[in-house]
Amino acid sequence: MTRVDRIAEPWGTRTPYAAGQAWPVRVDTHLEDGVHEEDVDRWVRSASILHSNGDAMDIAVRGSRIVGVRGRATDRVNHGRLGPKDLFGWQAGASPDRLTEPLVREGGELVPASWDTAMDRIVARTRELLEEQGPSALGFYTTGQLFLEEYYTLAVIAHGGLGTNHLDGNTRLCTATAAAALKESFACDGQPGSYADIDHADTIALFGHNMAETQTVLWARVLDRLAGPNPPAVVCVDPRSTPVARAATVHLAPRPGTNMALMNGLLHEILAHDDWVDHDYVARHTVGFDELAAQVRDFPPERAAEICDVPAARLREAAHLLGTSRRLLSTVLQGFYQSHQATAAAVQVNNVHLVRGMLGRPGCGILQMNGQPTAQNTRECGADGDLPGFRNWHNEDHVADLARVWNVEPLQIPHYAPPTHVMQLMRYVEEGSVRMLWVTGTNPAVSLPELARVRSILSQERLLLVVQDPFLSETAQLADVVLPAATWGEKTGTFTNADRTVHLSEKAVEPPGDARPDLDVFLDYARRMDLRDRDGDPLVGWHDAESAFEAWKECSRGRPCDYTGITYDRLRGDSGIQWPCDDAHPDGTERLYADGRFFAAPAECESYGRDLVTGAPWEPEAYRALNPEGRAVIKAAPYLPPHEPPDDDHPLVLITGRTLYHFHTRTKTARAPQLEAAAPEVWVEVSEADAAAHGIAEGDLVEVTTRRGSVRAAARVCDIRDGVVFLPFHYGYWDRPSGSGPDGDGEGRAANELTLTDWDPASKQPLYKTAAARIQRLAAGRGPAPAPTTTASAPLTPGVPATRGGPAGGAEESSPTGGGEA
Repeated sequence: MTRVDRIAEPWGTRTPYAAGQAWPVRVDTHLEDGVHEEDVDRWVRSASILHSNGDAMDIAVRGSRIVGVRGRATDRVNHGRLGPKDLFGWQAGASPDRLTEPLVREGGELVPASWDTAMDRIVARTRELLEEQGPSALGFYTTGQLFLEEYYTLAVIAHGGLGTNHLDGNTRLCTATAAAALKESFACDGQPGSYADIDHADTIALFGHNMAETQTVLWARVLDRLAGPNPPAVVCVDPRSTPVARAATVHLAPRPGTNMALMNGLLHEILAHDDWVDHDYVARHTVGFDELAAQVRDFPPERAAEICDVPAARLREAAHLLGTSRRLLSTVLQGFYQSHQATAAAVQVNNVHLVRGMLGRPGCGILQMNGQPTAQNTRECGADGDLPGFRNWHNEDHVADLARVWNVEPLQIPHYAPPTHVMQLMRYVEEGSVRMLWVTGTNPAVSLPELARVRSILSQERLLLVVQDPFLSETAQLADVVLPAATWGEKTGTFTNADRTVHLSEKAVEPPGDARPDLDVFLDYARRMDLRDRDGDPLVGWHDAESAFEAWKECSRGRPCDYTGITYDRLRGDSGIQWPCDDAHPDGTERLYADGRFFAAPAECESYGRDLVTGAPWEPEAYRALNPEGRAVIKAAPYLPPHEPPDDDHPLVLITGRTLYHFHTRTKTARAPQLEAAAPEVWVEVSEADAAAHGIAEGDLVEVTTRRGSVRAAARVCDIRDGVVFLPFHYGYWDRPSGSGPDGDGEGRAANELTLTDWDPASKQPLYKTAAARIQRLAAGRGPAPAPTTTASAPLTPGVPATRGGPAGGAEESSPTGGGEA
């Protein structure tokens, strides 16, 4: 065993291996100070809750308390490794400021109440609104951090019981474009690739994906390949000098908002070399190639380079790697998903693989990555703008089949239009047509764009705002009813990661006070509402997590995300299991589309697609004419300029994003001392040239302003591209004195004070990376910016102290094993 400071070394010790070998095992463990493995009473299985990688782990329990975690050596996802948020984030559950009893608003103040009082208030208002207006008055906004069983129950209640179309998840903000891009190319959600493709690829391309900070264990896998024999080439597309960019063979740093131009330039170069295209694969398995060829014909690298401000030679070098690799793995994340023309650009990554025939084989895959631990479940279960089981809202047969599963009339399930996305849902609240909004496990008062507007919407007197959360977040502080929720380790359920691996997380300890699992709250609401099926039986017929999972399995039967071969007992085995898992695939399915067959036939597809420019949905007849045989769709689009370009008053471009040590709005990670100490306060990243032009030095207090607001922070002078400033979006106001935010007497701290109300036309994902901004120096700094030195925010200024965890940041690493044949 070796003890390593995992704040200073987030990816841990290298265990090199070669292409085709199995990734060596390395078991990471962190226990509370003074606790040793022999002191642990029991180990309880779980997986990551603070990112999307799905790292399997066991929770250490001593007495009635969680005292640490240990990676699971036998799991296919992480081979025993854990990242910093895994190792330290569990401490948030024991925070003394947990919500332990319901709160209701009386006389303008939140006061303690019983569960009966709180639930009676919600149920009474629900019935009143149903009687007065109907289901359109009710909205639900959930998260990417609940369990599959909870999402499915919520979807049944909202769509099948109440009949509202207003149900979305905060996954809309991070990975709605992942789902949209997959549906555009393959007519169905579901990641084609596998994490194991890293073990075989000779080129790994990361498009807007800072894997080193968002999926640290997955990046450790890449680093171990890079440290071994015959390492893969790495292509990185990112305007910041991230750890990925620093390890890359080719780094392209385009102007924000120009990803579509970049992709069209890359595809032009690939198609210009006829021997780089797998014409046989294209002819047998795709439609749309001629349209793509016509679209990119007049978009050579020189034109793309001029728009994107990247060297044409470097763009050609990247295209050569993409076009000649024998095994190509591509990943995509927020740098594409939250930027201009998000879906159109992400689809072009799929097009690279389709024209090259790079799908369904070891090392040949696409991972349109997720940003949250259960984002995939939000989408599968119908809690994020889709019908459960990847059914098509536009297909009457799919709606009838779902009605059969739920035993309700098809007309009870709203399908007159796609389920409402959160940006539209907020508009309905603003206009007064949605008058009850139930927010579960998310914090829109910090995470949605244009926060001044969001706060005004959520503060309306005519709105009943219900917030269900473990903590009194900024959103909970605005609520009329607050329900205390159990969190990770305090309840049982399943979650599915970005490569379709399903894990079981079992209850390790009791929640504090009267806090309840989210599933129990939903079941109680359904019972109090007396929701019934068409035979008069309870609509929600399950009573706990396992029975909810069994109900979900029936909903998934025969669908692309078939879970029918998975049981809780099987998930208690050595490793998670990848769906689809059914009679034909009893051990799960590592890669989709290995046989060149897609879930794209008109009768079975989840979506008929959308216009990538306008977002208008395709009609069934148009899709049948385009794709009668159910092939993959190669879909082209033109480059269009961003909606808010820089100008004389706002000459810079603001982008926002994540840092390695925090998750979302810090409600959990800021309550883990090691993580909070690594990134305790907001900062703004600025290039050396832009800093010099504005008289800014490392650590100076600066103000970043857009047309919507301003934020003050210390400056980190770093290797970001010129003309761009970056703010981490995690920081809000819950840990500051009351009234210190922009609505009180204080300055803005949250990055989303600055972002604009705009979204991608196809995925409806907000655009957080294209706001015009200016920066101004306010005062000399009192030292370096409070930004980590281990990440993309690494300073250029000499002498900045390195980020370290010290003794508290230590974790044990087992001795690595040697590699073997995969």
